[in-house]
Amino acid sequence: MHRLLLETTHRTAPPPTAPWVSMQTWNDLLFAHWKYPLDKLRKLVPVELEIDLFDGEAYVGVVPFWMSGVRGRFMPPIPGVHTFPELNVRTYVRVNGIPGVYFFSLDAASRLAVWGARLTYHLPYFFAEMAVHSVGEKVHYKSRRLEPPGPAEFRGLYWPTGAAKQERSALESFLSERYCLYTVHRGRTYRAYIHHLPWPLQPADAELATLTVAQAQGLELPKEKPLLHFSRRLEVLVWPIQRV
Repeated sequence: MHRLLLETTHRTAPPPTAPWVSMQTWNDLLFAHWKYPLDKLRKLVPVELEIDLFDGEAYVGVVPFWMSGVRGRFMPPIPGVHTFPELNVRTYVRVNGIPGVYFFSLDAASRLAVWGARLTYHLPYFFAEMAVHSVGEKVHYKSRRLEPPGPAEFRGLYWPTGAAKQERSALESFLSERYCLYTVHRGRTYRAYIHHLPWPLQPADAELATLTVAQAQGLELPKEKPLLHFSRRLEVLVWPIQRV
């Protein structure tokens, strides 16, 4: 058993009994969340998925980070695919009572990762020109999609403003503690589980200069400042995708 699986009581659904197939580490991650009108969101999410709400409100997130240590089980990291930036646009859904994430788009700087995720997980991955670097606590992040739909860009600066905390609000748990993704492919619903320890969330601030990556997927983000959280590092196990 992997050491991460020694702690599972925080999960919203039990981990699969089948073996996990890959692992990865997420670094310098920003959660930027906005409330979003449910009627508009419903038009963009497949009808097979129930939109998950918090106090009657739907949320959309933009999440930049970079991956490292991406590898299959019992395999070494593969050159060209084990470390790269990723940027996703997402919302929150349920299927059969199990909460998860629905991705409108995922931009990545690895062509091999984009191709592999499209083929095996039926996810809307896109190849992008991306750059990430840190100066002190601040993370400078740039992404520009190189294939349609576009323009789809993210350019900004973000940083933590406080220490990670063990206790979190109900809303913070709703937005972050999700242990599977959902996708709909050719009218069929699929789920892929993940596992990690509870998020080490920190309060954050950001300067978001360019944010057209959501607009490219039909999402007009509200003008108000988003709810922001930061996480420095998180190890993740991934299971294969299965039809629900």
